[in-house]
Amino acid sequence: MSKPLMPKATAVWLIDNTALTFDQIADYCGLHPLEVKGIADGDVAHGIKGMDPVASGELTRSEIERCQKDAGERLKPAPRKHVLPAAKPQKGPRYTPVSRRQDRPDAVAWLLRNHPELPDAVIGRLVGTTKPTIQSIRDRSHWNSANLKAVDPVTLGLCSQMDLDAAVQNAAAKLEKARKKAEKEARKAGTLLPAEETTGEATADPMNDPFGRAAPAAHEVPADQVNVSGGKADFSMSDVSANFTAAPKPKEEEPAIDADSVFSKLKNLKVEGNSDESEKED
Repeated sequence: MSKPLMPKATAVWLIDNTALTFDQIADYCGLHPLEVKGIADGDVAHGIKGMDPVASGELTRSEIERCQKDAGERLKPAPRKHVLPAAKPQKGPRYTPVSRRQDRPDAVAWLLRNHPELPDAVIGRLVGTTKPTIQSIRDRSHWNSANLKAVDPVTLGLCSQMDLDAAVQNAAAKLEKARKKAEKEARKAGTLLPAEETTGEATADPMNDPFGRAAPAAHEVPADQVNVSGGKADFSMSDVSANFTAAPKPKEEEPAIDADSVFSKLKNLKVEGNSDESEKED
């Protein structure tokens, strides 16, 4: 649906000359309902003269009467006699009238206070100012910082409510995306290990290891590596690690059993036992 050539001027005329609701006027003019309410209250569009859309051929009187009877209906523009080219998207800061340029610092102060998530580039496009000016207002080095008052830029007529809402929503979406990305990277990286474990330094008390490793039993440590002081065994971490990392000693081979030597030993034991019994009898 095509919008009127002068949205605010058309909204001013519709508010003054019709009984349409704010939502109907906002939908037809492409404005925010709060902005239309501000025009009706006299806070927005100061000095703008209303433009009759019926006289310009953008709207018909019958269409206005139809929508006045039912608040749920929406205005439909009249078919245009001439096709107008589509407006090109505006790049860079928008043009600000000379009568409104002194209000830009107040609008910047309001945006910095109420929407700190907005980057400087977006604030510059909304209000029509530069990044150095925004930075000077943020750090209170602006030449008129003592007299600045935070005022809504929509109320000052520097931007529309729809542009402001769209900028705030985009900034909030970017912050949420960055937060989810940071959480994902944190879960992927895992928990950091303690410095003692990553550097390999021994703890002060190996018996109370903060890493949860159980202390070795006394029989698992060689006797020459145990220092007993005051009745308490003192293990050193180097000795314990050497004990666990050392290769096991090979088992000694047992000599083969000779049957003749075994029987000869048994005979000698028997002869000695008989001699002892004879001495007891005597």
